Formats: sequence, structure tokens, C-alpha cells
Amino acid sequence: MIKIILVDDHFMVRDGIRAILEEEDEYKVIGEASNGKDAIALVASIKPDIAICDIRMPEMSGIEMVQNMQELKLPTKFVMLSMHDSDEYILQSINAGADGYLLKGASKEEFMKALSAVGRGEKYFSGDVSSILIKRIKSGISSDVLDSESKIVETKESSNNPFDLTKRENQILRLAISGKTNKDIAAELNISKRTTEVHRFNLMKKMGVKNVSELGNKAREYGMIS
Repeated sequence: MIKIILVDDHFMVRDGIRAILEEEDEYKVIGEASNGKDAIALVASIKPDIAICDIRMPEMSGIEMVQNMQELKLPTKFVMLSMHDSDEYILQSINAGADGYLLKGASKEEFMKALSAVGRGEKYFSGDVSSILIKRIKSGISSDVLDSESKIVETKESSNNPFDLTKRENQILRLAISGKTNKDIAAELNISKRTTEVHRFNLMKKMGVKNVSELGNKAREYGMIS
């Protein structure tokens, strides 16, 4: 029996998830919380196997909650269930220590698959999460987050360039070559400076360059910019 707590500030969401889990013999909901602050106390008290968490909540966000919980070194696994599919939220969740990330629009089948994987000690990320983002985190800046045992369900973003850049990396490529700083790029794309730095690092690593001058030369060499 896998013990679960639900962390979401909307009662209807928690009630809906509980109804789904009550149909399954191997899962049991043993607690609920409406914000990250209360969830920390709940997890520490009853030590569930899995906590299913929303991201945007009052008092404390799900991401902050997961990050704070890492200090307690409890066996509880954390699955983020969110309506947000932005790179920034996904990256922040993984770096905070989340074991899975699903969109609220996921099917019941995928939801149960995610819980099963996380319950076995694996990682699970929705098919809507960019495969390139996850692979770059794994091999680059946050290699400790995902290990070789992880099973990641992901969808690769199509690319028409020889370096297989994501849409975001293509945007940052053009802005960086135009002379914009990470701060400028973050403001223009409405993402954090840290996320910009991650994308820029991955972009340069994929293209095998060390600075903006080399980046521009290689992009022109391969006809990626005019």
C-alpha cells in the first residue's frame, strides 16, 4: 500500500484526485494540505510515500515546499501536478528535488503510470516536458538530479538545425548574437536570469563554442542566421 498526501489549495482538485486513487487498491490517501507550509508539517508528521503537490499556492509554493523538505531527508517522493508547462517551473521543480512533473491535463492512465514509476523509486516527467531540457539537466548543469535508473517519458521538440536546438535555445541564440546580456534576454522572454543562463550554457555546449563571437560565426557558417 502506497501512502499519499495531496497538496493543493483547491478542494475540488484534491477531491478529484482522491476519487481517482480510491479506485485503486494499491494507493491510500492519508492526508491533505492546502499550502506548502502546512504540507511540510504534515509530511514530517505522517511520512507518506508520495506527496502530490501543486506549484502555485498561498503561504508557500510547492517548489519551496519540496526544496525545504530536502533538509529533513525523509523517504517521501514528490510529484508536481501543475497547469504550468513553462521551462522555468519545470527546471525549478527538478532542481528543488521533485521526483516527477505532470500537467493537470494529463490522462488518468499517465497519472497512474507516473505514481507507479515514482513509487518504484524512479523519476517521471510528462510527455509534455521537453526531452532536450531534461537531458541537458541530466548531463550538464544539474547532473545529480536525474540518475541512470530514472525513466523519463518525454517528447522531443522538432528542430530544423544541425545542432538540434529547442525553440527557446533558438530564441536565445539570436538575442545573444544581437549583443543582449542574460539579464536583457530574461526580461525580453519573461523568464528568470537563472533559466536564461541554463539555456545559454546548453546552447553553447551543443554548438561547441565558448563565447558569443564563436557562437555567431558558427551560426552563420551553418546558415542558422543571415
